[in-house]
Amino acid sequence: MQLAGMAGSWPRPALSGNGRPAERLLIGTGISSLEVPGCLRARPRRRLDCLNTRLPGAPPPGTVITVSDMPERWTKASVFPDMWADPSEDPRNMEGVSPDGELATLQDYLTNYRLTLLMKCEGLDPGQLARRSVPPSTMSLLGLVRHLAEAERDWRNWIAPAEEAAKLYGAGDAAFEGAVADQALAEGAFADLAREQAATDAVLAGYPDLGERVGRQGIAVRELWVHRIEEYARHCGHADLLRERIDGRVGQ
Repeated sequence: MQLAGMAGSWPRPALSGNGRPAERLLIGTGISSLEVPGCLRARPRRRLDCLNTRLPGAPPPGTVITVSDMPERWTKASVFPDMWADPSEDPRNMEGVSPDGELATLQDYLTNYRLTLLMKCEGLDPGQLARRSVPPSTMSLLGLVRHLAEAERDWRNWIAPAEEAAKLYGAGDAAFEGAVADQALAEGAFADLAREQAATDAVLAGYPDLGERVGRQGIAVRELWVHRIEEYARHCGHADLLRERIDGRVGQ
């Protein structure tokens, strides 16, 4: 999966007769709200209660909504304007000192990136989550959620290839191609991600020695942890652009 190159500038939005950016009309579909599973809720040092994990419902059928083709950039943060939220509302805001030890540090970074992905999806309905907002890329926020659920399962397959689990969504880019604006599908994607994260965490808990080599290819446990962090980090960067193009919200 390749994201479109970032060189150059975005195309200018179409202009209406009065010289202002044209607007498109979206018709509400009556989608109801759902509860999205969080991740790693047992970690006491984070304010997970601050993370709004409910997908909002769309307006009643027939409601006309105007959406600008080029949203204005904005942030909810006021203390540090380059952040996604203020410290009191950021579930990644930790109380106390950073963890001691290499493994604890790796776990801490992974947890933060997992939370960041959920935060970038916060407040969006299934249609927005499925929007491929940076064409020609087929990426969407919902596609990223599905892709990372698939990646978590793949990492377990690396560790125990003899017990290989089947693909969640199919071969190739199925995780992205199948990410459509459907309430049940969106709910299922977040549930899949939470389940697969917990399952991979449970397997890796059995390998506290970061120097131990596992699987058919003899991958070091340390390398697997670093790869997991890298995968989430790069896709959180994609999520930054996808979310900004949807409704203009920015912030780390």
